[in-house]
Amino acid sequence: MNVPADLRYTEEHEWARLEGDTVVVGITDHAQSELGDVVYVELPEIGETYDQGESFGVVESVKATSELYAPVGGEVVELNEALLDDPAVVNTDAYGVGWMVRFKVDDVDEFEQLLDADAYKALLD
Repeated sequence: MNVPADLRYTEEHEWARLEGDTVVVGITDHAQSELGDVVYVELPEIGETYDQGESFGVVESVKATSELYAPVGGEVVELNEALLDDPAVVNTDAYGVGWMVRFKVDDVDEFEQLLDADAYKALLD
């Protein structure tokens, strides 16, 4: 299973990458694999704010529907609108072009408290 060392992870299988005062968020390779072929992604509106752990969207696949949870609290400042036209890119590149949203971070400490790659791998075992 692909678990990049430079990312942080949630127990709900979202990944987060800190870029300055923003965090890019997506679902992990494990999550997309478990879901199967992703057919629909529901993303929030730009400007909406979420607390850490709050649901901000939905991913639907041929197998299941899964909530998306904010790994950090903050304001949505960017969406990956390409997913609205082609949600299947989540299956082919979960950590790259398959990213979902970018949050302006309220508290960087929340990012630091997320699972590192080793802890996430242990969770999967």
